[in-house]
Amino acid sequence: MSDINLALVGCGRISQRHIEAIQANEGIKISVVCDIIEERAKEKARLIGCDYVTHIKDIKGVDVITIATPSGKHPEHSIFAAENCGAPYIVCEKPLSLTVREAVELYKRVKTAGKTLLPVYQNRYNPLVAFTKELIETGKLGKIHQFSCNVFWNRDDDYFNIDWHGTLDLDGGVLYTQASHYVDMLHFFFGEVVEYKGMGGSLRGLEVHDSMSSVMRFENGAVGTLNATVSVYRTNYMTEFTIIGSRGTIRLSGTNLNQIDFWDVEGMERPDMDFKLDHQYGKGHDTMYKYIVDKRWDMFPAYDDVLSGIALMEKLSF
Repeated sequence: MSDINLALVGCGRISQRHIEAIQANEGIKISVVCDIIEERAKEKARLIGCDYVTHIKDIKGVDVITIATPSGKHPEHSIFAAENCGAPYIVCEKPLSLTVREAVELYKRVKTAGKTLLPVYQNRYNPLVAFTKELIETGKLGKIHQFSCNVFWNRDDDYFNIDWHGTLDLDGGVLYTQASHYVDMLHFFFGEVVEYKGMGGSLRGLEVHDSMSSVMRFENGAVGTLNATVSVYRTNYMTEFTIIGSRGTIRLSGTNLNQIDFWDVEGMERPDMDFKLDHQYGKGHDTMYKYIVDKRWDMFPAYDDVLSGIALMEKLSF
């Protein structure tokens, strides 16, 4: 069977993680990269050993197109790729869009074009996250009644000097960028949110929030908080997710929820599942591309899940 041919659109910060994840899998390869900055596209193509173009319209003959451009451009670029490039699958980095209205239109246009949209929420494939989901679904933690999720990271001035970072139209703020995976995780674990209250601010005077705190209640009765910032002094501090149920309490922590920091679950020993990370993004992208090779489309977030997450981010951010 021949390899899946993929086009990577956007050669910025996150593109390297996609490149590494694709190269970690057999059965898929990058055939062409695309970026409006020709020198950047040319350099990525040289390192990969593939072709390059400077406009999506010039992408032809591929099976999958991955959109890894600035956040606010995701709907525009995904729709254009679906309607003009022939590839049956469009992989779109998080966030899918900055508003529910854009997300609904994006799904509609991609479906009308006869293509499939695959949102990137790779933290669902983190082994500890998947294990926690199983604990909740099988009732091993009992009734979930409280949680705490904290994302305490640093993004320095060099990060925000990149032209689109920190802007209202293209960035959206900390919930859309660094914390969007954790908003998705809340829905993944607990279902729909039914009550919420949030407040945020910007240490740097950005157009968007670089820090946010919120309290919420979910349909399963779980009540808790989400705190996120990219204004930690000098370096990333941690991510942390505590879940308290009637039959157990667990706390995941580490740079990307890669270790069990506390475990007290009725009738269960603490599993030996901690793992080391080579980078802050975790290992989920590798698994995501393996699912693409294996045609496991059921492993990608459903339409309702994605829209619920975007709706919550929109309500808390604007």
